[in-house]
Amino acid sequence: MSIDQIIDNGFKVLADITETLIMWSATVTFDATTPDGEPVVKKIPLIVLWLAGAAFFFTFYLNFVNLRNFKHAFDCLRQKFHEPDAKGQISNFDSLSACLSATIGLGNIAGVAVAVTIGGPGAAFWMGLMGLFGMASKFAEVTLGLKYRQFPDPNRPDEVSGGPMYYIREAFNQRNLKTLGLFMAGAYALFCLAGAIGGGNMFQANQVYQQVLYATGGTESIFFEKAWLFGLGLAFLAGLVTLGGVQSLAKVTSKLTPGMAGLYILAGITVIAVNYENIPSAVSSIFTSAWSLEAGWGGFIGAIIAGMQRAFFATEAGLGTAAIIQASAKTDFPVRQGLIGGLGPFLDTFFVCMVTALVIVISGVNTGAEGQQGIALTSQAFETVFPWFDYVLTVIVFLFAYSTIIVYSYYGEKCLGYLIGERKSTAIAFRIIFLGFVVVGCASSLTNVVRFADAVFLSMAIPNIIALYMLAPELKRDTHDYLVRMGLIKGPYKEDGATKF
Repeated sequence: MSIDQIIDNGFKVLADITETLIMWSATVTFDATTPDGEPVVKKIPLIVLWLAGAAFFFTFYLNFVNLRNFKHAFDCLRQKFHEPDAKGQISNFDSLSACLSATIGLGNIAGVAVAVTIGGPGAAFWMGLMGLFGMASKFAEVTLGLKYRQFPDPNRPDEVSGGPMYYIREAFNQRNLKTLGLFMAGAYALFCLAGAIGGGNMFQANQVYQQVLYATGGTESIFFEKAWLFGLGLAFLAGLVTLGGVQSLAKVTSKLTPGMAGLYILAGITVIAVNYENIPSAVSSIFTSAWSLEAGWGGFIGAIIAGMQRAFFATEAGLGTAAIIQASAKTDFPVRQGLIGGLGPFLDTFFVCMVTALVIVISGVNTGAEGQQGIALTSQAFETVFPWFDYVLTVIVFLFAYSTIIVYSYYGEKCLGYLIGERKSTAIAFRIIFLGFVVVGCASSLTNVVRFADAVFLSMAIPNIIALYMLAPELKRDTHDYLVRMGLIKGPYKEDGATKF
């Protein structure tokens, strides 16, 4: 066996274990049969329903806070309400850029292709819809992440630690459940550590390797069966940034994120424009197949689940990861940063995901994929316009994967610091181990990587959403007080313990 096969076989065991432990599903049998005469059976992952329930709850409970205050969120993002003396490490814009560098990753390119392949064009509709509702989940976790952030080192007062670990612990402490709170916060940190390695690292590395392999000739490529070697090179490049800490990370992502997103959207619009005559039918196909029962109830449910699962993987709404890095933002108003953070799922799904879906459906490659999956299907769609477009996509894919990997290194580092203490030596050791998994991700098969990544990635939602529900009344009060103070709604609010109007 090749080195790649040895790595993949070993990793498959880990993927089997994590999928069995976490991805519990409700099995539904429909009154229909497959072409082979077998009954139609769909497995509905319970974790997806858990995430969807939270997105709907916070949207209605907070009175559509992100949609109603959309303009204010953008005003905050462009520093209209500048806070020169606020605590924190990085600006509002840099914090969102770093966060988007993680979420606008290959989940938006390969993930959309996976959703459309499994659930049909209608899955893209459900991705977009969950992006809108996911704005409220993201608002809740970013607001609480900043409210309960910590400044652990007295010798470095600007060093910030934040994220679900801290507000999960606080949620249980408020109810005199300190021991359970410590357990739940620790569980989140462990899940996030695994998610950083699986979804934020290995999935990205795997797909950028597959795209480079595709663009350089497939089985004729110099990288064929040398994924481990490609992984070493990618790990080296990622290490140039990750070893520099959060300031280095923010500096790179604040420049990289707008550029890579803009380049990808421009490339996608080019493909869509060339196929302009197919736009009405493609849009109609996405919308009608989202509600169609042509494939029976099994096909309808399959489209919804495929769209929602990939939406949560792409936007991370409800997973709490955004709270880790956005807790470093220079602001003294948690709700303000929450509104900024809530823009993430919108920008993620309605720009990048929708462009990907339209490119795939308009080009028609999804109807004759011939075994293509993930990034290869998206690449094939771009090639329908220009044969050399796969090289452009390769550059874009590399930037997406690279930015996601370096941000998730920070996420994992902060979670490990929470578990065993924040020391510089620990951080450096983790960064090196993390980079080693880049090699494993490249060498493993997409099937095993997706199974492992989905399980460890979505597991973060279990303790995170429990704490969000527990802190919901407090979150609602804080949101009301901020909106009144900013003149966005009328009513009394509290400041420094006093009621004001």
